[in-house]
Amino acid sequence: MKNIINYVQEEKASFSDKAFREIDSLVLSQLAYLYFDGFVPDLEECAESITLGSIDGKRNKEKLYQNTRDSIKNRKLLQACVSSPRFGDIKINFYVNKLDYIKEKQFSAVTFLLSDDTAYTAFRGTDATFVGWKEDFNMAFSNSIPSQEESVFYLNRVGKLFSGSLKVGGHSKGGNLAVYGAMKCKSYIKNRITDIYSHDGPGFRKEIFDSHEYCQIKNRIRQSIPQSALIGMLLEHHEKYVVVKSRRIGIMQHDPFSWLVNGDDFQYEEQIDNMAVYANRVLQEWLDSLNDENRERFVDTLYSVIKATGAKSFSDLTEEWWEKVPAALDAIRGTDEETKHFVLQTIRTLIIMSVRNLHLELK
Repeated sequence: MKNIINYVQEEKASFSDKAFREIDSLVLSQLAYLYFDGFVPDLEECAESITLGSIDGKRNKEKLYQNTRDSIKNRKLLQACVSSPRFGDIKINFYVNKLDYIKEKQFSAVTFLLSDDTAYTAFRGTDATFVGWKEDFNMAFSNSIPSQEESVFYLNRVGKLFSGSLKVGGHSKGGNLAVYGAMKCKSYIKNRITDIYSHDGPGFRKEIFDSHEYCQIKNRIRQSIPQSALIGMLLEHHEKYVVVKSRRIGIMQHDPFSWLVNGDDFQYEEQIDNMAVYANRVLQEWLDSLNDENRERFVDTLYSVIKATGAKSFSDLTEEWWEKVPAALDAIRGTDEETKHFVLQTIRTLIIMSVRNLHLELK
């Protein structure tokens, strides 16, 4: 079973010979997860773009893969790109990486300059930090989150520095940021954006879809999701999507390396799985049962318990986890009785909805 690494290894045509497509977007969106700090010029440097090959040749290149979810596959992907007739001459610039625990913001973006004189801006999805996940959950009760506003600033800045046609995209939250940034950026830049790619990216609150700004770009959005989509079906979606076959199951299909490839394109399914429909229906019904205030209260309470452990990422939490349990328990005990009751009732409601909908699904 082949994936995007195999695609990069086997595709010989340049972007001038074969047009940019959805699978190319996923490759570059995955590269955006690498930590290019100190390797790629940042947005304010106005320095010369550098090649992917020059990055791979650095002595300290192992830093690229720090805290990435699958360092082995990410390493193979970059090396395949460096040796590829299609990706090898790509240049890279305008890197940004911001993590703010106070503002609950996790944002990163980078721009790839392609051989056909166009550019692709890739927004990083949610990383392994808890603040990144917290920001994702904030979408459930906020019309905009800090990373979305950063995506607008970033595209406005890149649009001034690069005068050609632009494509934008990302995986997971990165796909959401690509849509939001394209929607909100300045008109003269928006008009140069030819395609917007969201790979299993969450949607938006319904108010977004009623806006004139969304209507301006909706026909340029290319949404792709795996057959057991969960992340990519969160919140509301009004755009069409294609379903990609994955070799994994459940939420693990969110992993781009699990998406199957046939030749120079994805392997597609006709529709998402029934259980994915069920899971998304339950989550949406649960969210609809909570107003914005209660959504925020629930998310903030759970996050405060995690913060009490001192862990900044999932790896922090799992490392010597038994030492962190007392701090988490103290945080729970310190929560007032009304909040405890609210959280337990909210979880109970989710369970009841799950059982009821499962019964209907089986019938």
